[in-house]
Amino acid sequence: QVQLVESGGGLVQPGGSLRLSCTASRDIFSINTMGWYRQAPGKQRDLVAVITSGGSVNYADSVKGRFTISRDNAKNTVYLQMNSLKPEDTAVYYCYAWTPRTGSYWGQGTQVAVSS
Repeated sequence: QVQLVESGGGLVQPGGSLRLSCTASRDIFSINTMGWYRQAPGKQRDLVAVITSGGSVNYADSVKGRFTISRDNAKNTVYLQMNSLKPEDTAVYYCYAWTPRTGSYWGQGTQVAVSS
């Protein structure tokens, strides 16, 4: 069992930056995949970025070049650095973890709003 707690959301102007953090309740060294999804009002939950235990990353096309995902195994934490934010990035951002043995886990979400 893994509990995931997100932090770092908030209101930012277009072009601004935020860094989201997701801290797990246990060591993440053995968690195969961790990442971030987002869900805007009235839309489905979509992948933003994921990172494997080996360091491989994958990004949604809409955030490539603007967002960077990283993981710090010593701190049991995954980060999402978001730069050049746009109004269309407004959503609730959810932390995600997956292992082949125990399946998927989700955080409760953190709101990101991009508006002038």
